[in-house]
Amino acid sequence: MRHLSVACFIVLAYLTGLRPGEVMGLESGCCPEPPSPSRHLIYGRVFKGVHDQDGNHYSAGQVREVPWVAIPPVVAAIRVLERLTPQGLLFDSAVHAIPRGRISTGQVVGFEAMHNRIEGFIEWASDLALGLDRPHEVIPDDPFGALGVARFRRSLAWHIARRPGGLVALAIQYGHMRTSMSAGYAARGRGGIHELLDIEAAGATASTLATLHDDLAAGTGISGPAARRAIHAAAQAPTFVGSIRTHRQARDILANPALTVYDNPHSLLMCVYNRDRALCHRRDVTDAPSLDRCQPSCANIARTDRHADELLQRAQTLEKQAASEAVPGPLADRLTRRAGHLRSLADRHNHDRINSQEPTA
Repeated sequence: MRHLSVACFIVLAYLTGLRPGEVMGLESGCCPEPPSPSRHLIYGRVFKGVHDQDGNHYSAGQVREVPWVAIPPVVAAIRVLERLTPQGLLFDSAVHAIPRGRISTGQVVGFEAMHNRIEGFIEWASDLALGLDRPHEVIPDDPFGALGVARFRRSLAWHIARRPGGLVALAIQYGHMRTSMSAGYAARGRGGIHELLDIEAAGATASTLATLHDDLAAGTGISGPAARRAIHAAAQAPTFVGSIRTHRQARDILANPALTVYDNPHSLLMCVYNRDRALCHRRDVTDAPSLDRCQPSCANIARTDRHADELLQRAQTLEKQAASEAVPGPLADRLTRRAGHLRSLADRHNHDRINSQEPTA
């Protein structure tokens, strides 16, 4: 039961963006069934920045004006917790104590206790993976120390900002990149996780430009209609790499149209975003690209030698799949055509490539 409740906490903390205290403050019934097939919403309390009329911090918090969005894994975790604690706080310390049977005190499991339980859960999960002969599912040691309860939100922001297309469910549910969230999750406020998203998005931009700057300095070629704009952007990388520590610094970088360069590993290209030229937005024009909808004829595309090599590697993989006897003929033909298209993109890059030493005027 202890491991089950910890697993529920991890799901809630990682896939909602709630702060640890906000997760702990959730109560049974916080996520009602919607009247029609639509998104589930979580109604809870916020505690940060809440003060009474005298200006003192109000420890009881206040009901959040805008509810959080709940995706299916989060709803499932809440339903499990509601079976464990049908009334009151979902993480009531008495209900989640071992052994069970104590009367609820209205107090939640403490941060230190949950911290220790998370470490115990990691050890238990890894032992179970080894016992089931699944060593690839062992949870590795964290180089930054114990996981604790406060790092889930930052990890979520990292995935949304740096993994377009979504390696976690939230990147699909809430959109791709930072600005897509302004129309959905917590739309009425820029605080909280929006600040983390901006910092992570700015960090991703800085990392992309720093890598591009180093590659170009080493003689890497670049091609595409946005190649020269990418070279200009990369030239500014040394001025801000490593300097992003505050939300204001992040917003300054994200607001600079000359630095809007996004790496898209899924499509094997870079987007040097200019919203007036973007083909990923058919109706609404936003200040960030939809990298899951990259169009091959877009004027914002650039590719480096690294992208060209990855195109060839992916083409080889598809050709091996097509040559397998287990692959049906129509599917093999489709894979072969796709591989040929990837090779043509790599050939075009090799033909059109330039480098930063060439004139950019």
